[in-house]
Amino acid sequence: MSKKNINKVVLAYSGGLDTSVILAWLKDTYDCEIVTFTADIGQGEEIGAARAKAENMGIKEIYIEDLTEEYVQDFVFPMFRGNTIYEGSYLLGTSIARPLIAKRLVEIANKTGADAISHGATGKGNDQVRFELGAYALDPNIKVIAPWREWDLNSREKLLAYAENKKIPIEGKKETGSPYSMDANLLHISYEGGQLEDPWCAPDEAMWLWTVAPEDAPDSGQSIEIEFKQGDPVALNGKKLSPAKLLTSLNELGGKHGIGRSDIVENRYVGMKSRGCYETPGGTILLMAHRAMESLTLDREVMHLKDDLMPRYAKLIYNGYWWSPEREALQTLIDKTQTRVNGVVRLKLFKGSVSVTGRKSDSDSLFDETIATFEDDSGAYDQKDADGFIKLNALRLKLQAKRK
Repeated sequence: MSKKNINKVVLAYSGGLDTSVILAWLKDTYDCEIVTFTADIGQGEEIGAARAKAENMGIKEIYIEDLTEEYVQDFVFPMFRGNTIYEGSYLLGTSIARPLIAKRLVEIANKTGADAISHGATGKGNDQVRFELGAYALDPNIKVIAPWREWDLNSREKLLAYAENKKIPIEGKKETGSPYSMDANLLHISYEGGQLEDPWCAPDEAMWLWTVAPEDAPDSGQSIEIEFKQGDPVALNGKKLSPAKLLTSLNELGGKHGIGRSDIVENRYVGMKSRGCYETPGGTILLMAHRAMESLTLDREVMHLKDDLMPRYAKLIYNGYWWSPEREALQTLIDKTQTRVNGVVRLKLFKGSVSVTGRKSDSDSLFDETIATFEDDSGAYDQKDADGFIKLNALRLKLQAKRK
């Protein structure tokens, strides 16, 4: 990329060590104007300090935005309509946040007349792919600067030395920083690095920030009810809540009862295996509740079709293809299946577990007690019909047996 063609860059800026160094490095390397963008997606940190840091470093155009409602409504909930899990374990808490950030980076670049966007994702991870695929899908002419693929500041010590040389304040993180690489938003918090790089090493209990240990959770379970409308949760215990407030409440409940911890070795898109630990309390509850609601209201073959497609849909999100035509096509199908996923699910939270204890739908239930009953069904189902059904389905098995 020609540095002469870069006059203004929009930087995804957290105010931490990495992005503060990137801010200074962009000025030094590209001699360009910087616009900072800080997104509040529920990470639970004070993001207002990012403005003061950016101002102290001479930044004139600063964007700090609360995107929590948009994040949950337009990204998390659509994903959960698909009961989406990557490789059987990962609820995609980091993956699903990246397309929203990419979207706002591109929008701000277009608004401010910037030539490029920049991010702090490393050259070993998935996030660089997610940010950049999203940006190119939304603006094919955008330029992307990924400092971790250009500079030689490839260690924390080198970053700190650069910050000290440039007089960048880092608030004492030399001594007090977490040993883990962490990412948080309203759906989850993740932990990588440190002792977790040994997949045999058990996570330190002190690492977990959102959930109590299941054995330390309350000795009595808690019953909750979640109401769904067209596949999305709209109320908790009878109280209507906005998407972000509902997920926040589920996070608090799940954390209290030790729900949502996972320890995973996953396959990164860039080719390596990576060990990560995650806390997704509200998402774990929501996934269980949504599947229970679908069990009552979805046609059998529609449900099975969704289950067949889910791993592919999950892989698209994990690998950064949220804005791809194939993901959008799958989303259209998924959303069509949700028009009658309406009703209420009752769940019990107890010492790290979530169990369904009831589900009801006044208008869209496909459960017919007169047919399903083990008692006298008064002719609603003729059991003699099963004879021909079984013989027809057994025909190919009989022919196969005869050939053997």
